This record gives sequence, C-alpha cells and structure tokens, in this order.
Amino acid sequence: MTSQPYLKFEQVGMSFRRGQMATEVLRDVNLRIEQGEFVSLIGHSGCGKSTLLNILGGLLKSTSGEVFLEGKVVDDPGPDRAIVFQNHSLLPWLTVYGNIAIAVDKVFGSSKSRAERHDWVMHNLELVQMAQAKDKRPHEVSGGMKQRVGIARALAMQPKVLLMDEPFGALDALTRAHLQDSVMEIHARLGNTVMMITHDVDEAVLLSDRVVMMTNGPAATIGEILTVDLPRPRRRLELATDAEYASCRAAVLEFLYARHRVPARAA
Repeated sequence: MTSQPYLKFEQVGMSFRRGQMATEVLRDVNLRIEQGEFVSLIGHSGCGKSTLLNILGGLLKSTSGEVFLEGKVVDDPGPDRAIVFQNHSLLPWLTVYGNIAIAVDKVFGSSKSRAERHDWVMHNLELVQMAQAKDKRPHEVSGGMKQRVGIARALAMQPKVLLMDEPFGALDALTRAHLQDSVMEIHARLGNTVMMITHDVDEAVLLSDRVVMMTNGPAATIGEILTVDLPRPRRRLELATDAEYASCRAAVLEFLYARHRVPARAA
C-alpha cells in the first residue's frame, strides 16, 4: 500500500464555455508531489499551465477530477497556498513593510501578538534581503526588489505550497539570475513545497527536483516528467559544464521543440 502523497492532482480536467462553444483546456492531469519538492511546469503557451496553477490555488474549480492537499480536497483559495505572480501585485500606497504586514495580520492576527507579527514580517524581509528597504514604497524600488517583496509576502503566510507563475519573467537576465539563486537558498533553508510555471528551460532544470512537461493544447495533459538528479546546493557556473545538467536540458528541449512543437499557423 503506497503512502498518501502530500499534493495530488487526480484526473483533473478543465473546459471553458462561451455560449454554445466549449474549449477543453486540460484533460486527465495526474500528478503527485511530495512535501518539500520543487516542481516546475513547462510547456508552450496555451497548454494550460496557469489554469492548473489556478486550480491548485483555488481560483478556478476544475470541470472534472480533484486536487488533494494533505488528503483534503482543494476547492477554494486559502493561506495554505500562496501565489507569486509575474506582476508583483504590491499595494502602491503601502510601504514594503506594510505590504507584508497586511498579509501577516490577516493570517496571524488572532494567533500572534503585535510584537510577534512585527518580528515575523522582519524575518521574512531578511529572508529576501529586503529589510533595509522596509520603509520604501513600491515605486521607490526596482522590479527585482518588488518581486522579492512579493515572494516575502507569500512566504510570510507560511503556506503549505508556494505557487509561482513565471515569477521572474518580466526581469532582466542578471536580476533574474540573482532571484533564482535567492529562491534556491530559501528553498534549501525552509524545505518548502514549490510549484512553479516557467517558459525557461534553464530555469526549470536549475531550480527543480522534477520538471513536468505539458503537451500542447487544447486538451493538454502531462506528456513527460523529468527527474533532475543534480545534488544541492546547485551553483550555476559549475553546472555550465556538468554532463547531467546538459542531459536534462537536452531532454526538455527535445520534448518541447522536436516532439511537441507548436504547429505553424497557416498563412
């Protein structure tokens, strides 16, 4: 008898209806994720990655199948699943500190004292190296710093699963690399469960324990799952010449661009 997985997608399907027309976005998605795993979803645009993430986040209800977290059905949003979007979604009238405090007060207002909540906000700012900017407002910090605050706000809710939807997609290459390194360090320290959407093959291989590759839509599903057998901590300069890293990268590229190439549109 196999043990119950921490997180499970069971025969998940999703269709959207507009008038008499129905579009099947996802079909029969089955996936098991263990506690502490870092899993990336990768696939071409329109393959339902964000839809799957939003179902797990409780923002959408699947047409068929169920998602289970610790054996309980996920059917609405909750602080046990925090989402970091590509757009940081910070409140512009609040300081960096205030943007995290508002989430901490919501989740821990009845269980932590004011002093404990303050210490917890500062702890999470320190995790993402943003304590020095606590009194600044979003327009006063860079894009990468905004995204650090978004990650800190999500972590401050102590979610069972951290969901990230292309969290570095809008950043320049150098800032993106620094944030990837920060996320790896945080994951190593906290051992949290992470599910991330990305279009970046190198990012998926660098950060993940497993890479879930989606087939093309409509009616997309999981095509293959690649286990990334690279020891942690991972250092990008060392991986540049690592044969296992190159093999994993080649496997994802071959899936995406040889076997599941997006069909060219008719002229």
